[in-house]
Amino acid sequence: MTRVVVVGAGAREHALARALTASAEVTVVPGNAGIAAHGIACADVEIASLHPDLVVVGPEEPLVRGLADELRARGVRVFGPGAEGARLEGSKAYLKDFLDAAGVPTAAYATFSHEADALAYLETMSAPYVIKTDGLAAGKGVLVTSDLEVARRDVVAKLRGDAFGAAGSTVVLEEGLEGFECSLHVLCDGTRAVPLLTAQDFKRVGDGDVGANTGGMGALAPLPVVSDEDVRVIMREVIEPTLVELRRRGIDFRGVLYAGLMVGPGGAKLLEYNVRFGDPEAEVLAPLYGAGLLELLDSTARGNLVVPAVPSGAAVTVVLAAYGYPHAPRRGDVIFGLGADGQLATPVEGVSVFHAGTARDEHGRFVTAGGRVLAISAVAPSLEVARARAYAAAGTVSFEGMVMRSDIARKVVS
Repeated sequence: MTRVVVVGAGAREHALARALTASAEVTVVPGNAGIAAHGIACADVEIASLHPDLVVVGPEEPLVRGLADELRARGVRVFGPGAEGARLEGSKAYLKDFLDAAGVPTAAYATFSHEADALAYLETMSAPYVIKTDGLAAGKGVLVTSDLEVARRDVVAKLRGDAFGAAGSTVVLEEGLEGFECSLHVLCDGTRAVPLLTAQDFKRVGDGDVGANTGGMGALAPLPVVSDEDVRVIMREVIEPTLVELRRRGIDFRGVLYAGLMVGPGGAKLLEYNVRFGDPEAEVLAPLYGAGLLELLDSTARGNLVVPAVPSGAAVTVVLAAYGYPHAPRRGDVIFGLGADGQLATPVEGVSVFHAGTARDEHGRFVTAGGRVLAISAVAPSLEVARARAYAAAGTVSFEGMVMRSDIARKVVS
């Protein structure tokens, strides 16, 4: 049986590992308490010591550091780009220059390292204002606001290192785009690219897309307002020019290219690239692809990508977050409604619980141990049924101060 190591410790890695266990022997490094309770091996050891046939890197930070390069140098097959490819996510300023060179449609922008220049440029912009920290910020380095004073304060906080330290020493100021957001995950084997199902995530902490930006409060797949023809246009105008530019720069990109897009009257424009599966998008995509996921990831890593069968059905995930998330999440609150295996004590058809930030206390109980705590994911024949199942399941889980949006996927089923 194929030996697979999944790198990471969150709900994304739980979802990927759960799908891969259908056809592989899986170890998650380091994993978490909920993944282990689900019967999936977890180990905080040197990856190479496990002698994997395939390594699937979940988070972006190890990729930016060059983990894939290190493993490939040892002869290990890796799903995930090397450090050069990971710069597409690791630096937003680099990404913007890359997109210009590739001719990929994106928002107008300017990049600044000096406070006075950034504030002067901000005065020339029209609302909404988009301010991005250049480096990695765990999905929280973007501010979108129509309040000029709030935008000014954010620029200052980022450039002075108050908000994100060295990651904010450069900021990118972008025009605000109108439309709806769409996530398209595309498998790339260094030469070819194949899209997975469209998805949509929900970044704001509150219902109606209000409040602070988060790592993601929920997701759905597929996104019904994006047609097959829309995907073909995105592949032609966004993804293919990106692959051409990657090859021109000598970058052998093997992994998933996650395009965050704004789709409006003038077509799709790229907001950002991530170089790994989105979180929480992985929690809807992995259950839908299920047992077929291993072949997809392994063939991508080999450089011989297979074309995936289009899964039937739909999936919705609802994130349960800790009190105080995203600014100051509290830890240690006891989680009620889970069994010893970390799944629902009262099962709901088609539902899996993926653990993001959980631990065990001295009594063996699951407690909160991070900002996003659990992802409640439901698969069903339709988005409407998947949404109903996800919220029915979420209603059986509780902990003090739990933060949850009530409107995930509401618009697409209403």
